[in-house]
Amino acid sequence: MDLNRYADELQRQLATAAAAGGDDARELAARLTAPLDAAARLVLLSALSDAAGEISAELAPGSVDVRLRGGSPEFVVTSPSAPAGPAAPAPVAPAAPAAPASAQVEGEAGATTRTTLRLPDHLKAQAELAAARDGVSVNTWLVRAVAAAVERPPGRAAEAAGPEQRANSRVTGWVR
Repeated sequence: MDLNRYADELQRQLATAAAAGGDDARELAARLTAPLDAAARLVLLSALSDAAGEISAELAPGSVDVRLRGGSPEFVVTSPSAPAGPAAPAPVAPAAPAAPASAQVEGEAGATTRTTLRLPDHLKAQAELAAARDGVSVNTWLVRAVAAAVERPPGRAAEAAGPEQRANSRVTGWVR
């Protein structure tokens, strides 16, 4: 995705606004153009990253990630049915800039919530390695893990438990 057209449009709008202020304002706008260009690109990348996170939450266990390649953002879409692994994601370029998303009603299906998760350092490192192995962000990996855990059939909890949990399980009753 080429950010130049967005940065150029911002510069054009700054110049138009400065023109109303006279020569001093135009001169100031010309001096601010370079520093604002870098700041505008960072803000655009942040917005794209946030949007990809929201879309990933909707697609779970699929995902959309934003990656930088040569300074330009690239969208990587992983469908829920795609096999796990680094070869699964396929870069997809957007057709046009998206319109602002409409506000979602609280409790509406598909609404997302930001959650702070505190992990022990060793567990965070393992999650980062697993996400890298799957070729997705840590956030996407965690969304998939939570989705898989809550979608597990009720009787399958003991199978998914670790060996130490299974060893502590008690079974009582009569056998013939």
